[in-house]
Amino acid sequence: MLKVLVAQIGIGVVLAAVLWGVYGEVAGISALLGSLTCVLPNAFLALRLAVPRADPGAKDLIRAAYIGEVGKLAITVLMFSIIFAAVRPLSVPALFAGFIAAQLMTFAGLLMRDTRETEEKKSNNDGE
Repeated sequence: MLKVLVAQIGIGVVLAAVLWGVYGEVAGISALLGSLTCVLPNAFLALRLAVPRADPGAKDLIRAAYIGEVGKLAITVLMFSIIFAAVRPLSVPALFAGFIAAQLMTFAGLLMRDTRETEEKKSNNDGE
């Protein structure tokens, strides 16, 4: 989970730097805000799932995941609302480009995990 968050921050900073260089300061800051709008809610969800519980049963984990997802959605909506209301000037395409790029890192993390698990299973079967 931490690797995905770091990758999301990294892609957000890189995209912001590229857009800043090509399109200017407004695009760069907008892209950075978009990536933060993805990263911060995901960090909230990660913390909800990582916090130790008194009863580490499945029911408590499901409840934590549910609360984490609802909180993640609420934080995302709140952040977009604040950005659209308070940030002037704003490049909307760059904002959403930053958000989407950071969100795609989540899928990349899942693909890397799936690839690693497949390779581990294959190496375990080869050793038998």
